[in-house]
Amino acid sequence: MKSLPQISDAEFEVMNIIWKYAPTNTNDIVERLSKDKDWSPKTIQTMLFRLEKKGVITHEKESRVFVYSPLIKKEAYIELEGNTFINRFFDGALSQMVLNYLNRNELTTEEINDLQAILDKKRKK
Repeated sequence: MKSLPQISDAEFEVMNIIWKYAPTNTNDIVERLSKDKDWSPKTIQTMLFRLEKKGVITHEKESRVFVYSPLIKKEAYIELEGNTFINRFFDGALSQMVLNYLNRNELTTEEINDLQAILDKKRKK
């Protein structure tokens, strides 16, 4: 997979809004983020500028507002970040990550059944 730029946790929250509602304008992004975050509009605009500079979003000017769209798919970014995490903390061994999680957390019967269904489906492929 090609290399994608690193984005911060805060930038990822902005990206989630853009991925979910694109194309979306600055005012809508600020309004949606203001519901959960105590960020000023200037802070959000700075993050939008950084994301555009990193090449993960683009904008068009419509009337007096910027309308943003993603240049990368959320799934591609999550796949890259997941692989980076596994490589960094578990030497690329997914099974070690899963075992680590299972040894530290209790799963419900439903979660175990869901995981088993995923594994069964993978085995059939």
